[in-house]
Formats: sequence, C-alpha cells, structure tokens
Amino acid sequence: MACEATAYARAGLIGNPSDGYFGKTISFVIRDFAAKVSLYEHPEVEIVPSLQDRSQYGSVHDLVADVRSNGYYGGIRILKATICKFVEYCHENEITLPQRNFSIRYRSTIPRRLGLAGSSALVTATLRCLMEFYEVEIPLEIQPNVILSVETEELNISAGLQDRVIQVYEGLVYMDFDKAFMEAHGHGRYESLEPSLLPNLFIAYRRDLGEGSETFHNNIRERWLNGDPEVVQAMQDFAGYTEEVYQLLKAGRGNEIGVWMDKNFDRRRSIFKLDSGNIDMVERARSVGASGKFAGSGGAIVGVFEDETMYDRLVQIMHQGDIEVFRPQIET
Repeated sequence: MACEATAYARAGLIGNPSDGYFGKTISFVIRDFAAKVSLYEHPEVEIVPSLQDRSQYGSVHDLVADVRSNGYYGGIRILKATICKFVEYCHENEITLPQRNFSIRYRSTIPRRLGLAGSSALVTATLRCLMEFYEVEIPLEIQPNVILSVETEELNISAGLQDRVIQVYEGLVYMDFDKAFMEAHGHGRYESLEPSLLPNLFIAYRRDLGEGSETFHNNIRERWLNGDPEVVQAMQDFAGYTEEVYQLLKAGRGNEIGVWMDKNFDRRRSIFKLDSGNIDMVERARSVGASGKFAGSGGAIVGVFEDETMYDRLVQIMHQGDIEVFRPQIET
C-alpha cells in the first residue's frame, strides 16, 4: 500500500500573531509552494533523508550557504516527531494500530525560514499519510491540535494554531480562538470563506532574510502571561482588525481591507523589535500605494495592490532590493 499527501504554504492575511493568544485571524494557503510526503509499506520503519538533510557538500562555502538557507536541521526530526505524536494520539484514544511498517520520504518547495509555514506543512502532510496508511480518522477540527503538539511538545517550538488550521482546511479561513469556546470544545471556531472575496494580493519575500528574528529579540509571550497591559491590548487589537476584515469580506468589500493590514503591521511593530529587512519590504510596498504586513513571523509579507499599474511598480521596487514578488494561487 502506498500513500501520498500534500500540504501547502500559508499566509496570515490579518490578525497574526494573536492566534497564540486567544485572538482571531484569517489565513489562506499558497498553492505555489508545497510539502509532499510519500509513504509505502516496508519491512521496517524507515525515514529516507531529503536534500534538506544532506551531510555532504562541495565546499565549506556550500555548507555555509545551506545552513543560512535551511538552518541546521532538516525534515527528519519533523517526521519522527509527527510519528511519535500520531502513535501517542492513537494510544490516548484507544485506537489499536495494526502491525505494519513503512518507508517514508518527503520533498518540499516551500522556502525555508521565511515565515511561510514550511515545518507545519510537512507535519500536516505526514499526518495525512499516517492516517490513510493506518486507516485512522482524526476529526478535522482536532487535526490542527495534533499538528501543533508535534512542534510545541515534541520539538519545543513556540507556535499557535493558525498555520495548522489553514493547512488542514485549506482555501481561505476565518479563525476565532476564543478562550472560553476552546476550553469548552477543545478547538476554535473555524469558518471557510470564498477565496473570490479577496482583493488583489501579492506575496513578497527575500531569501537572505530568515524568519523569526523577533524570536531572539522579544519576550512577548512572557509579557502576555504576566498580564502586561500593552501586550494584552495589542492581541485584542489584532483580533479586532480580523473582525473588521471578516465583515468587509462578507460584505463583498475586500478592496477595503488594506488599511487594516497596515494597522496590523504598525501595531506589531509597536510591541516587537523587528528586523530592518522585514520593515524595508513593507515600506517598499507602501511607497507605491500598496499595503503590506508579515505573512508569518518574518521574511515574507502579504499585501493588497489596486491594479496592474501598481503591481508593475511594486515588482520594480521590490526587485531593486532583490526581493521576489508573486501573486499567490489560492484555489485549485
């Protein structure tokens, strides 16, 4: 028996990073980039290394370039952690797994360390393969919880539910992580929206800027846990921006959401110490009249442009800074 599953990159349209703080977000998948996992029956459990797991280089300079692009860790640890959590989930839910082994391998076109959710995409695709191979059904609304636990509990990576929800549901999704609702139901409120409601969107990223610079310069979670009024208010503001965008989209006024995306970035900048390269991308977008905010934790931005003339100017000014720009494919 052979299984193959795909999970796509994502962009946070509005509200991030409040998903980890009982806030609200809207996200969409980017079908231009994907993680694919293949699994087939095998005498032993085998994890096949991918290019991102390589240990041989033509020179020390090649090694350094690979580390700067992909970090020190490839995908094998992610596959191992996902398998561990899947087995744990089955044990906790009294699901008996048959005595079957497999060989599993992966490949990914999602740019690494740019805040496009490459790691969670790999977890999502792996979980889908395991579910199919062992014929285990995990409720759709619970799958993001399992995926998140792989990173937060097995790999000790700080993260929220947003990426996992959109990669499970795909398309365009409104998410409400209201604390009381989550404690009562074990998951948030998730509503799929029609992608055609979206205005003209662009994604921009630079390969020389890794994601998560703010991780090293900020203590937002600690401040939030300690009840810091500034951080608590900021998370409420992000949720408020999401609600405004949600209402605009539902009313068919998607071309008006840019101002709220700008507010999202400015508010984030008010509490986080951001990398100058990330700020530069947003400022370049704004200089031609477009909007722009982080697509994730940094390294890539998402924004709105009005027409082809503005998009041409956007491409030109971004390319001057060696920044890639494209229009995301959201629907199949």
